[in-house]
Amino acid sequence: MGIFTHNCVGTNDVEGAERFYDACLAPLRIRRLGNFLDQGLAYGNRAAEFLVLRPVDGEPAAPGNGLTIGFKAQDRAAVAAFHTAGLAAGGKDAGAPGPRGAVPNAFGAYLLDPDGNKICAYCFKAPEE
Repeated sequence: MGIFTHNCVGTNDVEGAERFYDACLAPLRIRRLGNFLDQGLAYGNRAAEFLVLRPVDGEPAAPGNGLTIGFKAQDRAAVAAFHTAGLAAGGKDAGAPGPRGAVPNAFGAYLLDPDGNKICAYCFKAPEE
């Protein structure tokens, strides 16, 4: 059983966020489920697990220093496709696809979304020989 009900990042441009997240999450088999109330977007498979929303307090959205949202990837190719699609859709490189020393077989890539939120995709399978 997971430990989260959902994760959320803020946006100041829902349409730009939609282009970015639709593109980079597709290789991870995560789809947009639609709008979330009138605040933004919901992503997941069956339930809204990742939300991209305008702040309800009316203040501009700002990325959290030290905050990273990590997505599971089926394989290393999906990690690379996530990174490539995110760059093409307006994201910025925050760590090219490659091995990571966190745990054995960790392979990840990092992006900053158009609002500056840091996201990543990881695969923990051993490389195919």
